[in-house]
Amino acid sequence: MRDFKIGAAALGNLSGLYFYSYVAMQIPTGILADSWGPRRLLSLGALVAGTGTILFALAPSLLWAGAGRFLIGGSVAVAFVGMLQLATQWFPPRLFALVTGMALCFGLIGAVGAGPPLRLLMDLFSWRSVIFASALVTLALALGIWTFVRDHPHEKGYADFFPRAKSSHSMSLSTILLGVLKVFSYRNTGLLFIIPGGIVGCVLTFSGLWGVPYLTTHHGFTPAQASSLTSALLVAWGFGGPFFGWLSDRLGHRKPLFILGACFVLIGWGIILYVPTLSVPALTGTLIVTGFFSGCMIVSFAYAKESVPAHLSGTVAGVINMGVMIGPTILQPAVGWFLDRNWNGGIVNQVRVYSLDAYQTGFSLMIAWTALSLVLLFFTRETHCRQQA
Repeated sequence: MRDFKIGAAALGNLSGLYFYSYVAMQIPTGILADSWGPRRLLSLGALVAGTGTILFALAPSLLWAGAGRFLIGGSVAVAFVGMLQLATQWFPPRLFALVTGMALCFGLIGAVGAGPPLRLLMDLFSWRSVIFASALVTLALALGIWTFVRDHPHEKGYADFFPRAKSSHSMSLSTILLGVLKVFSYRNTGLLFIIPGGIVGCVLTFSGLWGVPYLTTHHGFTPAQASSLTSALLVAWGFGGPFFGWLSDRLGHRKPLFILGACFVLIGWGIILYVPTLSVPALTGTLIVTGFFSGCMIVSFAYAKESVPAHLSGTVAGVINMGVMIGPTILQPAVGWFLDRNWNGGIVNQVRVYSLDAYQTGFSLMIAWTALSLVLLFFTRETHCRQQA
């Protein structure tokens, strides 16, 4: 905000540019995962992400920073869907939800690294230097993926779990539309497109943007302490993912466990955001419990995959992941807009400071979406962890 001289709404939009392009790429990514294969997709994605990160690090103005952020979002959009496609090929179906949860857990190591470790690095180096270094790591990752990752077990001398399908390296608009229309013809797809967005939107809106200023302004934490708390939320989410995936596979049910998790998420955020007198231990414990139960959203991917024909697994993964990321795409800038609308003029160190009422008004959007997610879950159709279509 200080370097580019912007307020909360503009910061929310800058952060949201990542999600805008991420969401826009989800359905094409699902089709590409089915046609190109994950190795090509992930290698190219990491290459473009590294390039976009360099642009962001060197940006002389908000416009260039936004362009870099937009490029990063569109390229890393391939990561989770590509991983799901690899999980489909390299692991037996009974382990799919568990593997998906483990992927979320490992993926969140990056998000946790953007908490206290990043804060400590920024005390020693400029944010531009730190971001530039991360770009170099991402480019090295692109090379590593191309060198070591293979689409199918037989490419490394192992037996495949599924018969080899002919791959097509072309994609047309009609192919995308037909695939999307097909997966949306199944009841669960539309519901699961909306449901996880509320849960993930709360986690990433709070931990990724507005949680630290809220905690420092209204709970008296230092930025390092506040970022540690938001990182604890992400760590708990990371552990919750594989737990809910494993338990769902173990019990042979998707729906009841998902509903239970969503109930705890809704109650937890209500306490965190609307009980400002919470003690530090109570606030920390509530954040951790809420983050852990937020891991229930990982069930969405296995739930949706089982609800459509197997050959559309990449397409439906892209559709569901698009729904997942629509949550923070909308909520991050929307909360910022409400903060600016309710700003009373306070400024500290050239940065706007917002009242508790302003935060609670903005955060009410998070609560509303989570409540909607819980209601919609009751209308989904149980798959019993078996392919239904």
